[in-house]
Amino acid sequence: MMAWVTWFSIAITLGAYALSRVVARRYPSPLTTPVFFGTVLTILILAPSGVRLADYELAKPAMIFLLGPATVSLAVPLYKSRRTLLANTLPAFVGLVVGSLATLSAAVTLAKLLGLPSVIRASISIKSVTAPIAVELAPIVHGSPTLTIAFVVATGMIGAMLGPWLMNAVGIHDPLARGLALGTISHGQGTAQAVIEGELQGAAAGIAMGLAAVFTSVVAPLLVPLFG
Repeated sequence: MMAWVTWFSIAITLGAYALSRVVARRYPSPLTTPVFFGTVLTILILAPSGVRLADYELAKPAMIFLLGPATVSLAVPLYKSRRTLLANTLPAFVGLVVGSLATLSAAVTLAKLLGLPSVIRASISIKSVTAPIAVELAPIVHGSPTLTIAFVVATGMIGAMLGPWLMNAVGIHDPLARGLALGTISHGQGTAQAVIEGELQGAAAGIAMGLAAVFTSVVAPLLVPLFG
């Protein structure tokens, strides 16, 4: 029985993602991005079927295993785009640094203006760092790992949904710039969306995701206490 539930959960999740790709191509919208549409569709199917969260957890290791090959596959567009990336190293690095500092500062400042407790301010400050690093970084900046993960997931989903739409609205069409923005602000989920857009976008986002995490890990313990 448990094996059936596991395979059923995997099939529904992968099927929802595949369908979301089809729907997104036909009806492009923030609401049809795979990360949002696929998630909502999976919940709408699994919840009435009686599959509990504990049951779905059994399917998670198999799907997480696929993250390894998916991450390694980013090396392909990275290699193909190496000349473009090397030719734009300086502006890309400046953009990454500015973007990382801006998202950290904006999150903490807004949280402070809203009168949120210091633990929430610290937790939200590293929302744009990829989850494995954010969990380890949270205690260092006196945040909560649980809250941090919630903010990281929400940031990734919102960034993947609204990032491309916002860049289209303000006229940002350069593939390198779009990839850097999605990878810097929305980590893995943003990178996945960038890969859908194109090879250069995916390569830039993959680099940005990694370097932004390293940069934020260095500066967050120094900057977050300054916001009080």
